[in-house]
Amino acid sequence: MTDATHTPTRRPATARRHLLHTAVRTGLTLALGSTALLPAAQAQATRFPDKPITFVVPFAAASATDQLARALGQAVSEATKQPVVIDNKAGASGMLATQAVARAPADGHTVLIATNTTHAANEHLFRKIGYDPVKDFAPITTLARGGQVLVVRTDAPWRSVAELVAAARKAPGKLSFASGSASSRVAGEQFKDLSATDILHVPYKSNPQALTDLIGGQVDLMITDTATGVPHIKAGKLRALGYSTHKRSPLLPDVPTIEEAGVKGYEMSYWFAAYAPAGTPQPVVARLNELLQAAVKSASAKAFFESGGAEAWAGGPAELAKFQAAETQRWGRMIKAAGIEPE
Repeated sequence: MTDATHTPTRRPATARRHLLHTAVRTGLTLALGSTALLPAAQAQATRFPDKPITFVVPFAAASATDQLARALGQAVSEATKQPVVIDNKAGASGMLATQAVARAPADGHTVLIATNTTHAANEHLFRKIGYDPVKDFAPITTLARGGQVLVVRTDAPWRSVAELVAAARKAPGKLSFASGSASSRVAGEQFKDLSATDILHVPYKSNPQALTDLIGGQVDLMITDTATGVPHIKAGKLRALGYSTHKRSPLLPDVPTIEEAGVKGYEMSYWFAAYAPAGTPQPVVARLNELLQAAVKSASAKAFFESGGAEAWAGGPAELAKFQAAETQRWGRMIKAAGIEPE
């Protein structure tokens, strides 16, 4: 009778040694292959950039983000001997530009010059934004931060925040404020909330466009970044009533803070940062960080900071990621407190 139970055949010793040697060789090949990836990425970073870099700006030309991008681009171009192209993709609260960078090749040649609008506020302002502010991007560096200024036309009847608030309370819903970014929008909504006023919001694609209509009389007031607001103030086209942070602006030392002027608890600021598409090799991100941190200290950037009132602020990828997480929570709280419903 034949036993139906199958007993495995033991391999000869020579066969077992052959299999072992094959496994070892395979393992060495895989290990060497994975180890080779690091030098390859480092070599890529050494060659980087080997073609023009594009700085994608989520707002229109002449906006504060655009001005900073151009100042930084000049310095990066001088350092790398490669052109830096400024690509303004204004619209949808910065979402058009941000979506485009999220889908761009992850080779370091496309960089988003972002703000708190794109990477902290939008996810609380809109139900769908078409990108993930964390998963779709590789943080490169923080760039700058600053405050905003409450402005009205020079022929407006209000010469102080108190007079403006009194007029808004007397005629609820009659006055209007413009905004061309999330910072400007939330600044206006917070002003309404803390001053107990009803002021109509009028949205624009960017702050420069909003300021044009403010000067032209289509809207009554705006809280805008100093880079776009101060030139019009200096030119006599706008009157500054208050500054948004707890300290006065060195560019406008005679202008009180909005809190000083009577709106207790008021404080608003904005920031800029740089991001690459997710998946950009770490050595390339490190090289971009190095280039941009140097650019923030360049003569062209210093000129922007001195004229626009922003403050240079360069940090590393880890610092930016941590800061962005905290800012996303902070902007969420502010937007909820201001009673803004997601669109």
